[in-house]
Amino acid sequence: MKRKITLKDIARELEVSISTVSKALKNSEEIGRDTKEKIQAFAKLYNYRPNNIALSLKNKRTKNIGVVIPDIVHYFFTTVFRGIEKYANQKGYNVIVCVSDESFDKEVINTELLANGSIDGFIMSLSAETQQKMDFHHLLEITEQGIPLVLFDRADDHVPCDKVILNDTEISYQAVNKFLANGRKHIALVTTESYFNVSAKRAEGYEAALSEAGIPIDPALKLILPYRDINENEIRQFFAATKIDAVLCVNEIFAVQCMAIVQKMGLKIPEDISFIGFTDGILSKFVQPTLTTIAQHGERMGEISAQMLIERIEIEMDVEKPYRTEIVEATIIERESTVN
Repeated sequence: MKRKITLKDIARELEVSISTVSKALKNSEEIGRDTKEKIQAFAKLYNYRPNNIALSLKNKRTKNIGVVIPDIVHYFFTTVFRGIEKYANQKGYNVIVCVSDESFDKEVINTELLANGSIDGFIMSLSAETQQKMDFHHLLEITEQGIPLVLFDRADDHVPCDKVILNDTEISYQAVNKFLANGRKHIALVTTESYFNVSAKRAEGYEAALSEAGIPIDPALKLILPYRDINENEIRQFFAATKIDAVLCVNEIFAVQCMAIVQKMGLKIPEDISFIGFTDGILSKFVQPTLTTIAQHGERMGEISAQMLIERIEIEMDVEKPYRTEIVEATIIERESTVN
């Protein structure tokens, strides 16, 4: 008997990407004929059976929901999952969670794994690599099969589905105006690569507030950090290179790391430099001084996501319901990093 193989096995054996294998097995025109035939022949030889056989989910519900999150390090995603599970359990649904670890390939594998009839619908936040590649074929296939999908936080307009997002641009604008009201003029932004769409929106709010105040946008006041393996020397050099009296960080981890480094450099918080960071997590409450944060209300976002998905799952098949986007309003929680 031939062993059961997976998308990952085929990709490794033929030295192609998982995305290429997935598209080839679905006869996508994006893949060249020779590559497509080679992949399909290999899959047939080893009796590969795709997992996307969930077309009957509308008629045969499992009462299970699949959740794919990009990271378990960031407190925000933990709170979103808590909200999803709380609401889903109240409605009699179980929750199966997978972590993409910011990997496109893992995200594809997770969706293939769960879309085999084991779940009734998905709730997802896009991985870093998915946003970077702008490759949403696996999500488009899910929606084309009639499997309900809700994207939260990191969503993209190229995917037709329900979405739950934060008012990222508006709340960043408010945070910078708070700095300005406190007399800060040299305001920095510590952010990620712009393909993180939430970071791009937060940068828009940052720039809009400065422009409105008549302050030129200074590229030297923007630090772009990788989402993992952060170099302390890079942060130290950034703060040593120019005058900075306030910092908006797009996540809590960046804020805490930057605060620790500037204090090592002899600066006082908030007397010399103020900080505001996204996500009101555990670190924010216990770092010294405590961090002023933008609360993203992750648990509420999770509850709304679960509600939207379950409504979509339970809707009658012959009823068309337009997709909608819900916006969660963030709030600023003031602590010691901005209060003298």
